[in-house]
Amino acid sequence: MGPRAGMSVDVHPRELPIVLIGTGGGALALWADVPPEIAVPAALLILLDIRMRFRRRT
Repeated sequence: MGPRAGMSVDVHPRELPIVLIGTGGGALALWADVPPEIAVPAALLILLDIRMRFRRRT
C-alpha cells in the first residue's frame, strides 16, 4: 500500500484591527460602485486567514 496524500484547508478570522480594515475596504469598494463579485471576495481574503496544508500519510 502506497502513501496517500491529504489536504486540509484551515479558515480562521484574523485579529480585530485587520478585520476592521477589511470591512472598511469592502464597504469603500461597494460605495465606489465596484461590482460585488469583485469587492466581496477581496474583502474576505483580507478578513480571513486561509491556510492549505498538504501531507503525505504513510
